[in-house]
Amino acid sequence: MKNYQDSDYAANKYASGIVYRFTTQTIEVTLEDYLRENSGKSEADFAELKAQSDKLFHEQDRSEGRQRKKMVSIHNIEETELVALPSPEDVNQEEAEKQTRCQIVNRALAALTEIQRRRYLQYHVNGLTLRQIAEVEGVVHSKIQKSLLAAEKKIKKILADG
Repeated sequence: MKNYQDSDYAANKYASGIVYRFTTQTIEVTLEDYLRENSGKSEADFAELKAQSDKLFHEQDRSEGRQRKKMVSIHNIEETELVALPSPEDVNQEEAEKQTRCQIVNRALAALTEIQRRRYLQYHVNGLTLRQIAEVEGVVHSKIQKSLLAAEKKIKKILADG
């Protein structure tokens, strides 16, 4: 059974900052660090981010707990299908499907304008909000929203066409 005090959730919850644990080190981002690196932000922004990180770590901890409850005994497991390796044909088919998906994604992104592509990636890959993107680009957030809706419409059309 996992010790609660050693969990990422407990480490983050009881720290004044936001805790990031890596294999070789643990880093705590304090309010001072956050304000120094994000000149336009306030204590309220940090408190919101801290609350969000606590929530995410809590959800992760609960999910891991559910997974631990599902663990099965490994006695005689070598006789089951659980340890069977995929066949070479399955591996080749999965690789071909992955390449096809990559080609479709590349085609979809190539169909976007440079501005749409940049905004789409900032929003969906980098996780920026509409307002953050608008602030960076110096435009109103409704313009970003319209651009993303148009980009998503193009992408859906390409995905529907295959």
